[in-house]
Parts: sequence; C-alpha cells; structure tokens
Amino acid sequence: MASTPGQVIKCKAAVAWEAGKSLVIEEVEVAPPQAMEVRVKILFTSLCHTDVFFWEAKGQTPVFPRILGHEAAGIVESVGEGVTDLQPGDHVLPVFTGECKECDHCKSEESNMCSLLRIDPDRGVMIGDGKSRFSINGKPIYHFLGTSTFSEYTVVHVGCLAKINPLAPLETVCVLSCGISTGFGATVNVAKPKKGSSVAVFGLGAVGLAAAEGARVSGASRIIGVDLNSDRFEQAKKFGVTEFVNPKDHDRPVQEVIAEMTGGGVDRSVECTGNINAMISAFECVHDGWGVAVLVGVPPKDAVFKTSPVNFLCERTLKGTFYGNYKPRTDIPCLVEKYMNKEMELEKFITHEVPFSEINKAFDLMVSGEGLRCLIRMEN
Repeated sequence: MASTPGQVIKCKAAVAWEAGKSLVIEEVEVAPPQAMEVRVKILFTSLCHTDVFFWEAKGQTPVFPRILGHEAAGIVESVGEGVTDLQPGDHVLPVFTGECKECDHCKSEESNMCSLLRIDPDRGVMIGDGKSRFSINGKPIYHFLGTSTFSEYTVVHVGCLAKINPLAPLETVCVLSCGISTGFGATVNVAKPKKGSSVAVFGLGAVGLAAAEGARVSGASRIIGVDLNSDRFEQAKKFGVTEFVNPKDHDRPVQEVIAEMTGGGVDRSVECTGNINAMISAFECVHDGWGVAVLVGVPPKDAVFKTSPVNFLCERTLKGTFYGNYKPRTDIPCLVEKYMNKEMELEKFITHEVPFSEINKAFDLMVSGEGLRCLIRMEN
C-alpha cells in the first residue's frame, strides 16, 4: 500500500446496478480521501439484512448503481487532510453511523445520535463535497451508509471509523460494526436486566440472538425467544435462550401467553423484528411496576404504535435504541476488548463464509433465512 496514497486506486467492487438484481464484480476507480476522510483496504465484510433491504429497495428510495456493505473490518491505506487520530496501517471497523465528537449528541453521555454523521440511507455521496469517490469509466457509483464495504478499497469519513486493537482477528470482530453491537447493546446498555431476571427477545435473527447474548452475559435466569420460525429455537439455545414461543402456536396474543408463563410478565423485553405487532406485544408483555421494553427493529414508515395509556400508567417503560446506544469511535474499541478478554462470544454468529467472487451466495443465504452471518473474504 506504500505507493498508493494520493493516487486513484483501481480495484474490484460488487456493484448493485439495479434493485433486486445480482451484484456484479466490476473494476472501479477509488479516488483518494479528501479532508476528514480515510481510504480503507477492506479485508473482511459480512452481509447484514439492511444491505438486502436497500438492495431490494421495496418502499425505499432506489439509489443505483451503488456499492452496498456496511459490516466490515479493514486497514487504513491513507488519510485525508485534517485526520489526526488515524494513520496508515491502523486496524478499523467502518460503522454506518458516526461520532464527530463535537455536536451536542456526541458531547452528551446519553446519546450516540451524532448530528453530523447520523445514518442517511438515501445519501449516496460523501458528506464533505457531495461527490462520490467511486467511478467506472468516469461515471459515479454511489456510496451506501457512508461505508460501501463491498469493495476492496473504500473511502469513509473519519468519524465513522473505530480504531481497534491490531491483535483482534478482523474476520471475527467485523460483525461488531453493525448487528451484533446493536442487539447486544440494546440489552446491556438500555434494557439493563438484573441478575436472575427474565427477558423476552422478539425475533431470533442475528440482532435478536445478540440481544439474547446480552441477557445471558447480564445473568438473566429466563430468556424467552419469540419467533415465527420454530426451527430457530435449537440454534438460539447457544445464545442463552431457555424457552421458546411461536405466536402461531397460540390462539391468543403472545403477550398474554408470556404473562401467564412468567406470573405477570417479563422484567425486560427486546424487540428485534421491526414488525409493529411484535413491538406492541413486546411492550405489553413486560411486568407492571418495573417492566422495560426496548425497541430495536425499524418499522415501515407509515406504521403506528397503538396501546392503552394505562400500560404506561401501570409503570411499564418503553424505550428505543439506535446502534445499541454505542458511540462508534469511543465504545466499539472497548467492545472488541471485551471479546478479546473472552467476556463475549462472536464466532457462533458467523455461520457461513464465501469468497468475494461469490458474494451473491451470501444474498441467497440471507433471503432464504439460512444462517446468521455470512463472512465475505475479500482476498481469495
């Protein structure tokens, strides 16, 4: 990488040319980083459901051609003007949201919703000059979530990069840059279950199982998994889930089933599906007096949350969370250290692996519901 700083780099990238169509491995040109930007050599990336969501572009603004990908790990190749806390050779995790460290949100101990670098799925250009750093034959290829990790090289705002321990295995910790941190943090940072408490987790995909892992690490004695796919229970046991409820198996609302199972409701619940009915159930299944429900999943834009105000008056609490309330640059390096110290497990989330040339297989696995995370190895 020594000869590339300041130069345009030609490399391979998986380009989504239109909604729902297979990605195409293309040679793209990646421009040097501008002020407050960093160019990163991506070594490992994984597929998150958010990538699939915007690739399908159902009900979303279609921004194509585009380079997707936002859950990854790599090494800094070069830095732009004004970047002082990263240098070539540093190991980093790109994150879809940022931490400028200067806005009111970043200065607040209670928020991680950076005013400058908050997630914007419709923006396909760099925030500094409104231009793309990717091109093919002079025509721009759009960015995704400020990361675009389905490329051997990408350009990211410095505020969206977490510098991590260089001894951490990049092929494993890459999953911390999105879904696993989101679910784990929703439990440990927001729900905060006490030792011996009961927790219900709605949705047993990767984010939900990360939430269950957070409950396990917190010492919860009962972790009830709720999912429409009963086949997921066996796998969920590895993440601490002790009981399973499939709403389809009952002729009454699942919140009533859970309340009966637990003598009035669970102490905490975490909703990880984005389904509005699951969100309502997650809130209504927590115990009166002290129950806390945390919403993680993103619902459709026109969804409406409907419940009786009495549920609040009876001292139930409803919270939302974004990226598990983690500040990317400040907190994610600490989460990597937690993994390095064997305080949390990550390997069990990675169920498949494919070379970059076969990235479309990862989409097939995600769409079919197989596995949790598919690791994409950039170098064969």
